[in-house]
Amino acid sequence: MKSSFNILAIGDIVGSPGRNILISKLQGLIDRFRIDFVIANGENSAAGMSVTASTVREILAAGVDVVTTGNHIWNDNDILSIIDSEQSLIRPANYPPGVPGKGYVVRQKKGMSICIINLIGRTFMTPLDCPFRKFDEIYRAAGEQSDIVVVDLHAESTSEKRAFGWYVDGRASAVFGTHTHVQTADETVLERGTGYITDVGMTGSFDSVIGMQKELSIERFLRQTKVRFKVADRDCRVNGIIFEIGKNGRTESVKRIAV
Repeated sequence: MKSSFNILAIGDIVGSPGRNILISKLQGLIDRFRIDFVIANGENSAAGMSVTASTVREILAAGVDVVTTGNHIWNDNDILSIIDSEQSLIRPANYPPGVPGKGYVVRQKKGMSICIINLIGRTFMTPLDCPFRKFDEIYRAAGEQSDIVVVDLHAESTSEKRAFGWYVDGRASAVFGTHTHVQTADETVLERGTGYITDVGMTGSFDSVIGMQKELSIERFLRQTKVRFKVADRDCRVNGIIFEIGKNGRTESVKRIAV
């Protein structure tokens, strides 16, 4: 009998190619790795630069339990139609008070209480409320009463993500970074039992520049002019990480995946 609780965290889903490969591969991953709970970042799931009600529903229908987001959450006003009502969709918790939506959710599954927190970094990004202190606030309100606490830290700076991991070590069960779309090779279990990776990577086209057509990205860097990016659709893969979490809420092992 399995004694651990396995959580699969999936990196930024980019456009319809990312959604399609997720639909194609997710159930196989759930079966193969005996996954109990799935979290996926969906902020780029609509045209590579936004998220909509329909893409959220498509991701959830594929088998994802909770959809997290990031700085592109407000790029399409369509998301406002469900952001308050859809209980499986969260946005960064450290946006200012009064912003629509919620920054964390507590879900019950297989006898476990899982608190999923979405935060956004401040280094090289729009400065918002402190993600470190916002975690403290949410942890006191909901995390301490939960069996498992998982954080999606949507941030640019590797040092900010790494510092955050150490800051929450022993309180969060797992921390995974999103936003840069490049999977890092630093998966580990920190000293007090928090599973950690700086960036979980991307789900979408790898014949690209972070999911966008590479020719357009090259043009942008060469010309330094405005370019209308388009989602690439070749060599699609799912990037993710599996946290094997014990009954004490601490991570026992971490495994990167790329399929």
